[in-house]
Amino acid sequence: MDKDMTEVLKKAEVLIEALPYIQQFNRKIIVVKYGGSAMSNEELQRNVIKDVTLLKLVGFKPIIVHGGGKEISRWVGKAGKEARFVNGLRVTDAETMEIAEMVLSKVNKSLVTMVQELGVKAVGVSGKDGGLLTVDKKYVDGQDIGFVGDIKEVNPKLLYDLLEKDFLPIVAPIGLDHGFQTYNINADDAACAIAKAVHAEKLAFLTDIEGLYKDVNDKTTFISRLRASEADRLIAEGWIGGGMLPKLNNCTAAIRNGVSRVHILDGRIPHCLLLEVFTDRGIGTVLLKDDDAMGQA
Repeated sequence: MDKDMTEVLKKAEVLIEALPYIQQFNRKIIVVKYGGSAMSNEELQRNVIKDVTLLKLVGFKPIIVHGGGKEISRWVGKAGKEARFVNGLRVTDAETMEIAEMVLSKVNKSLVTMVQELGVKAVGVSGKDGGLLTVDKKYVDGQDIGFVGDIKEVNPKLLYDLLEKDFLPIVAPIGLDHGFQTYNINADDAACAIAKAVHAEKLAFLTDIEGLYKDVNDKTTFISRLRASEADRLIAEGWIGGGMLPKLNNCTAAIRNGVSRVHILDGRIPHCLLLEVFTDRGIGTVLLKDDDAMGQA
């Protein structure tokens, strides 16, 4: 058999391997939290958008929730201010809030443009639109960190309407409180809250790590699959720290509120989303319900 034919057959095998996953998740909602380095590299950015667009075209109902932290920090610096964080949350005064909203809006519309260049209809919204995300002011250990929102209510009607009309919703993490004051929201929190509200089949976090390690300093302790109760135990025993702690707490909360699977993926790997969703092995960490049969991820 010549080399060209071997290559063609390999491609056919890949498509056949993807088939049961396409059947399993057809018409199911998948929420993709998009952030980290994959946002600041244009080639990676296009790869992520291609992945999500392909999911849409094979029958998934994707929703993108994006961050923009590095870009916000860059513009805060341009305004002569220094970015400050408490427990991973940006201290957000009125001027920083204004900058964050402008930057997130710019990022949002650039993602919409990329999706539409690939032939899929997209609509960019923020949590302000249609009462999507209602928040209270968030305090960290009693400390006031400014206009940072703690999500209290999600009204998913706008997202359902967009999905029904065959649009791909792209959500910027900004919300309103009951007095209609604007707040910045941690994008992980927004993605989790939205995934719970729409009863997503999958929630995928694109991050700057390969996945979850029991011991972050020991690469042999990589965890490819984890039940929610096992994740709770790792947290209780002090194995999980730093920025991964709130992320993992968000993941287990999503699992306990109806999301079937949560994936933690390295967004720096080209097409990580497709590799995780459509292949038998996957490449990141998947969190499962306690009663999950640990079958196909």
